[in-house]
Amino acid sequence: MRNDSLLVTDLYQLTMVQSYLDHGLTHSASFELFVRKLPEHRNFLVFSGLESLLKYLEQLRLDATELDWLRKTGRFSDTLLDYLETLRFDGHVDAMREGTVFFPDEPVVRITASLPLAQLIETRLINLLHFQTLIASKAARVRLAAGDRQLVDFGLRRSHGAEAGLLAARASYLAGFDATSNVQAGFAYGIPIVGTMAHSYILAHERESEAFVHYAHSHPAGVVLLIDTYDTEAAASKVVELAPRLASEGIRIQAVRLDSGDLGAHARKVRGILDRGGLHQVRIFASGNLDECRIKSLLDEGAPIDGFGVGTRMNTSSDAPYLDCAYKLQEYDGRARRKLSEHKATWPGRKQVYRHYRDGMIERDIITTLDDTRSTGEPLLQPVMRDGRRLHALPDLDAARAYARQQLQALPVALRQPDMVEEGRPVVEVSQALQNLAKAVDREIRLRMAS
Repeated sequence: MRNDSLLVTDLYQLTMVQSYLDHGLTHSASFELFVRKLPEHRNFLVFSGLESLLKYLEQLRLDATELDWLRKTGRFSDTLLDYLETLRFDGHVDAMREGTVFFPDEPVVRITASLPLAQLIETRLINLLHFQTLIASKAARVRLAAGDRQLVDFGLRRSHGAEAGLLAARASYLAGFDATSNVQAGFAYGIPIVGTMAHSYILAHERESEAFVHYAHSHPAGVVLLIDTYDTEAAASKVVELAPRLASEGIRIQAVRLDSGDLGAHARKVRGILDRGGLHQVRIFASGNLDECRIKSLLDEGAPIDGFGVGTRMNTSSDAPYLDCAYKLQEYDGRARRKLSEHKATWPGRKQVYRHYRDGMIERDIITTLDDTRSTGEPLLQPVMRDGRRLHALPDLDAARAYARQQLQALPVALRQPDMVEEGRPVVEVSQALQNLAKAVDREIRLRMAS
């Protein structure tokens, strides 16, 4: 199955497109993706997934087999099938830079294309951007909690499929993780890959010490030993005993890994055993159902842990597994459009977000109309694709990661905490120009409804 296929969509996208074509609704349309409100405990989000979206748009097509299947369903007209046969993305894309911190109601991507085309890509666009933004935002919280300690993505095995695991590795690296256990992510994105051993490796040996020695001989350049299969503190003592022997062979133990029990208590005991044995340089790495709250708690308690492997709770964003995001029509055929549904009203028209800083910290954002000449600040949405072609290469993943780090450093300190706060939150203003446009659109809607 091809993830770039036009079939990666909801049925109603195809039914709407057929009707658009039947009735000549093919003029230029602008849709914008935004998040209506933050999930519980979130103070900010981190935009991720733009590179994936652009690749999808560049490769958008149906192959002959897929087109033939659509024809055999008997659901669709020849008009639609002919349209899909030669369809390529030839629209415009404006977007925030990957790694940008953003807030509710702020458009992060704008698609401008013919109405059928802009509509048709909705499902996969949300699918790609929603997931990667969700994971990057979770990973950024983990990074803020961990400080400068090593963070490794351990979540592939419980991710919701191979693509989710791959994209989660990328999103977490962008947000500040140092490495991943996902080998495919190393191949696809150049992310450093890190791995140790499972308990099965220890269990396969008659003696724990023998397992440690065998692993050290097989991987002398990066010896990290899992020490909680049987008795954690006893295993730490075995590491102390083995270290001189391995050192005489030119092999240095880099770290020990804890994966179960009271990680803080075990880390303190193990640190004492290692230090008394002269192994001050051996780091302690912890994993096992960790997230930003658990990491903060461990560090607040003074646990001597040097790095963390974070898996399931990050790769599924378990405490907030979705974002209330929407991709809505904002302009069609040169006229601003607005949805007025209860609790789901939208701000009309094509928009820009201007950011203001004070002393290097994010102070406020202004959401305004695209043609507003009075608003000032840093414009967050920039053109990235015109007529289906990239205007320039996006910053590579390492550059995006560095930019995300700068964005997190610019967050008000109060917003860096795991719990939601109100005090110190940047103000997100809706400009007078946008409010005036909304009033004008409302008047137009009322007139149309009354006629």
